[in-house]
Amino acid sequence: MAGPVPELRERAEACADRLRDADGVLLASHIDADGLTSAAVASTALERADVAHDVVFKKQLDETEIASIAAREFEVVLFTDFGSGQLDVIAEYEADGAFVPVIADHHQPADADTEFHLNPLLEGIDGASELSGAGAAYVLARALEGDGVDNRDLAALTVVGAVGDMQESGGELVGANASVVEDGVAVGALDTAKDLAVYGKQTRPLPKLLEYASDVDVPGITNDPDGVRSFLDGVDVDCYGDGDWRTWVDLSMSERQTVASALVQHAIKRGVPARRIEELVATSYTLPREPEGTELRDASEFSTLLNATARYERADVGLAVCLGDRTGALERARELLRNHRRNLSEGVSFVENEGVTFEEHVQWFDADDRIRETIVGIVAGMAMGADGVARDRPILAFANEDDEHVKVSSRGTHHLVRDGLDLSVVMREASRAVGGDGGGHDVAAGATIPRGERDAFVAEADAIVGEQLD
Repeated sequence: MAGPVPELRERAEACADRLRDADGVLLASHIDADGLTSAAVASTALERADVAHDVVFKKQLDETEIASIAAREFEVVLFTDFGSGQLDVIAEYEADGAFVPVIADHHQPADADTEFHLNPLLEGIDGASELSGAGAAYVLARALEGDGVDNRDLAALTVVGAVGDMQESGGELVGANASVVEDGVAVGALDTAKDLAVYGKQTRPLPKLLEYASDVDVPGITNDPDGVRSFLDGVDVDCYGDGDWRTWVDLSMSERQTVASALVQHAIKRGVPARRIEELVATSYTLPREPEGTELRDASEFSTLLNATARYERADVGLAVCLGDRTGALERARELLRNHRRNLSEGVSFVENEGVTFEEHVQWFDADDRIRETIVGIVAGMAMGADGVARDRPILAFANEDDEHVKVSSRGTHHLVRDGLDLSVVMREASRAVGGDGGGHDVAAGATIPRGERDAFVAEADAIVGEQLD
């Protein structure tokens, strides 16, 4: 295997050999953007290697879902973007001969192992910031290459997964992710550039692009439609096309530089700290083989489109888009995206209106049935920094999962992680203390707990976060 991430080469080759030898493979993956792209990368690589397989998606991987996977009676089960954290349960099924697990994941492993386990954390690579689930699937895909097969084009989907997993939060993809980017650029599947760090450069009209850009709060711009229009009217750029607002990609490079410079000057005059102003510029990742002006052209917008499918029980639609369907599946995905955006907006409004409860070290809100449990974590992340919501402590979000269980999602910041926060540990330990289970990454994690245990869970989580940040 040529491929990136040489530290994982031996593990990847062992996994690839086992998959080639299998009589039947069931590919099981998570439902977020990273999970969908993980499945698409792995499925494409398996198809190119002539390995017959089926694909199934799970919104969580607990004992019940692992049992349902075992009931499918496949010789080998390939888990992507989950599996490591559930190895203690998976290992029991492996020992009983139910299936042979092959795992390509990046989450914190449980206290068990298996022979075919591809995870960057096992080789000292940070799975929260240096390699996503799609990245692990990509390393496996490179190991599955045979004569005449070059899977480097799959780097584009891999980057969509990494961006969807918030791994470019520091302004660019780093570590093992950077080597994946290099592969994609080398074969023309990816382009990178320093650009304005805002979401929606392909599809949003300029006023909405700037108004909704809230990662850096710029007074007179962020969430201020009148301010944005006044700002654009004062910029020496024709921001209108044929009677309508242009988008960022409609502008020439010199026009973009003019708008970006004006925005920086505006931020300086409004007192935005220098370190925050630096965050207005970041590396953009575009897919040059996709049409300009569409959600598929930009890695961030592509990942949001995917989140709008599987989180509403339509993983099949997201997978089809990843695998190249640009007709029916893409139109259905866009319909789901419109609904997804509406739900996110209503969710953030709910948090702003209802407020959060502050403990000593965490803040939290309980959405009950008002926000879908599949998107409450996204809402929590979007709400951090909104009116009444702090950024100096992690946020916990609760939403009903079923009659007996509550979903908990948590979000932090990379600044808090640098200070010692590890939400994967918080979610796992606090949930197990009240009869549930959880895990994830240091900056974002989740759990499922029994109904009626919310307050006890909050107390446990608050104590653990206090110890981490002490």
